[in-house]
Amino acid sequence: MDVKQFENRRWSNEDQKIQFRHKAALDMINSGSVLDLGSGDGLLLSLLREKGISGEGLDLSEEGVTKANSKGLNTKVFDFGSNKLPFPDNSFDTVVMLDILEHLYDPSSVLKEATRVSKGDVVVGVPNFSSLPARLQVLCGRVPENNQPKKGHVYWFNLKVLKKLFCASELSLIELKTNTIFESVPVILFITKFLAKFMPNLFGLSFVVKASK
Repeated sequence: MDVKQFENRRWSNEDQKIQFRHKAALDMINSGSVLDLGSGDGLLLSLLREKGISGEGLDLSEEGVTKANSKGLNTKVFDFGSNKLPFPDNSFDTVVMLDILEHLYDPSSVLKEATRVSKGDVVVGVPNFSSLPARLQVLCGRVPENNQPKKGHVYWFNLKVLKKLFCASELSLIELKTNTIFESVPVILFITKFLAKFMPNLFGLSFVVKASK
C-alpha cells in the first residue's frame, strides 16, 4: 500500500474531530488568507470560515478532498512528494501544516515551499516523538503510539528537530503551544504544564508553533 492509498483509506473511514492542534492553530490565526497543507476533510478550513477567515487547501487524498469540497471548501489534490506548491511567492498571509510534516520523507523541502508562498507566517503542528509516555513505552519494550504503522509517520520530530527545520527555512519561532500529559486531572495538569515550559521534549505530547519570515 502506498502513501496515497493509506490516506484515501483513512479519510474514507473516518472524519476529523477537533483536537488540541486545531484549537491552537485557530488561536494563532486571526485574519488574512490561509493555505492549509494537508487539509484532509477540511475541518480546520471549516473552523476558520466560522471566524470569517478565507482559506484554500491541498491534500494528497482524493477522499479527503472530496469530503472537504462537499462542505463548500476550496481544496485540491496535490502530491507533496514531487511538486512545488502551485502558487506564486507571497500568495497567502498564513500557511498551515498540522500533522503533515511527520508523514513526509523530506519535510524540509515542503516547509521551504510553505515559507515561499507565505507573506509572513507559517503555523506547524507535529507530535513529539520524545515525550515521556513514548520513552516509558520504549523502556517497557513496547512500540510507542506515534511510531506504530497505523499512524503513517515516517519522520520523527521533537522541538529541537522542528527548530532546526525552521532555521533551515529562515523562519523565526514567535509562538509555541504545547499539550501535555494528565490534562484531565487539574492539579497534575498544572504541574505538567509548568514542567512542559522548561522541558518541552519530555513533557510535551505535541507542539503547534507559529513562525515568521
